[in-house]
Amino acid sequence: MANLLLFITRSFFKLCSFSLLILFLISCSSFPSTEAYDPLDPNGNITIKWDIMSWTSDGYVAVVTIYNFQQYRHVQAPGWKLGWTWAKKEVIWSMMGGETTEQGDCSRFKGNIPHCCNKHPTVVDLLPGTPYNQQIANCCKGGVLNSWAQDPATAASSFQLSVGQSGTTNKTVRVPVNFTLKAPGPGYTCGPAKIVKPSRFVTPDGRRETQAMMTWNVTCTYSQFLAQETPSCCVSFSSFYNDTIVPCSKCACGCQNTSQPGSCVESKASHIAPVVNSYTPLVRCTSHMCPVRVHWHIKLNYKEYWRVKITITNFNYNMNYTQWNLVVQHPNFDNLTQSFSFNYKSITPYTAINDTAMLWGIKFYNDMLLEAGPLGNVQSELLFRKDKATFTFEEGWAFPRRIYFNGDNCVMPTPNVYPGLPNASSHQLTSALGLLVTLLVAMALLFGHA
Repeated sequence: MANLLLFITRSFFKLCSFSLLILFLISCSSFPSTEAYDPLDPNGNITIKWDIMSWTSDGYVAVVTIYNFQQYRHVQAPGWKLGWTWAKKEVIWSMMGGETTEQGDCSRFKGNIPHCCNKHPTVVDLLPGTPYNQQIANCCKGGVLNSWAQDPATAASSFQLSVGQSGTTNKTVRVPVNFTLKAPGPGYTCGPAKIVKPSRFVTPDGRRETQAMMTWNVTCTYSQFLAQETPSCCVSFSSFYNDTIVPCSKCACGCQNTSQPGSCVESKASHIAPVVNSYTPLVRCTSHMCPVRVHWHIKLNYKEYWRVKITITNFNYNMNYTQWNLVVQHPNFDNLTQSFSFNYKSITPYTAINDTAMLWGIKFYNDMLLEAGPLGNVQSELLFRKDKATFTFEEGWAFPRRIYFNGDNCVMPTPNVYPGLPNASSHQLTSALGLLVTLLVAMALLFGHA
C-alpha cells in the first residue's frame, strides 16, 4: 500500500512539472518579443510605401518612399540601405533618385542593359548635388532622415524605379519579400509587405485627385539589442548641495581590454584622425568606455524655480554626431520654463502625462556634436518652476528617470549612489557644538580678563 502511494505521489509531481514546462513554453511562444517596443515612442517605426504609378510593356514604374515615423530616432550619414528579394525574375531597367549598390549579372541581355539584374538588390539614396534630370521629390539627401518630432519635412526619402519582367496587372505582379533596412547599421527588422488601399495624390492646384495602380507597405521597427552589443551612452550626476560627483557606472558600455592594444585611446593622443564613415567606436580610455556621456547637474535653487545644467560629451574619435537629440524623462517637465541653448519639444506618448522632453541643437550653432577632443561637447541649462505639491530634492527626485541619446537608452547610475541632501541631524549637531565652543571661548576670555 505504501509503495502504491509513493508511486502515485511521484507520478503526480512528474505530471505537474511536465505541465508547468508546457505552460512555460506556450507562454514564451504566445507573447511577442518586447525588445523593439519603446515605451516613450510606442508607435514609432519606419514605413516603406511602394506605389505603382503606371504600367509598361513588361512591368511597371513605381515610387518608393521611406517614412521615418519615429519621434526621436533619426537616420544619420551615410544613410539608409534598403534591400529586398524579388518574387520572380524581375529586373530594374532604370532608376531616379536612388541607385543599387551592385548591377548583378546582366549577361543575358543584348543591347539595352538593365540598371540592376540582382535577385537581391540593395538601394541607396543619391547624394546632394545630383543632376536635376536624375532627381525626384524627397530624394538626394545622402540617405539622411530626420526624426518625425525634430523635422517632419525632412523625415521622408523617395526614389523611382522602372521594373521589368514582373507582370503588367494587379493580378500578375508579385510583391517582393525579405525586406531589409540598414540605417546605417543593423537594428531594424522589417515585416512582410502588405497590399493596402492604393495611395491617392492631389494635383498642385487641388482640383484633381489621382491614385496609384497598386500600393503595398512594409513596416520596420528598431531594437537597440539588435543594433549593438553594448550600450552607446551613459549618465552621470552632480548637485550644488553635495560635493559628490556620481560618475558613469564602471564598464557601463564595456571594460578596457588591457590585453588588446588599440581598443581605446588615451586622452593625450589628440593626433588620432577619425576614420571616415566608420561606425565602430574608437573611444577615449575611461572607466565607463562609452562613446557619449550625458551629465545632469542640479545647479541652483531659487525660491520659486530651480536650474539644471546638461552637458553632452563625445568620447568617440571616429564620429561627429550630426542632428543629435536627447530625450529626458522627468516629472517636472510639465513646469519647464526655459531651455537656454537647446531646442525643446514635449513628447507625450500618454497624453495625460507630460513628463518627457526632446532636446536638440540649434541649427548652425550646436546641432553637431564634434568628435572627442576639446570641442567635443555641447551644453545648455533648463529652468524649472517649482510645483509645491511635488517638488523636492530628497530621494533623488530632482534627477531624471531615463535619458536617451539619438534614440538609444543610456545607462543610468544606480539610485543608491545619487547625491543626497546633507543630513539635517548632523547639521544640528554641528551647530550645537559650534554654539558650545563659542560659549566656552567667551567664558574663558571673560574669566581671563577678570
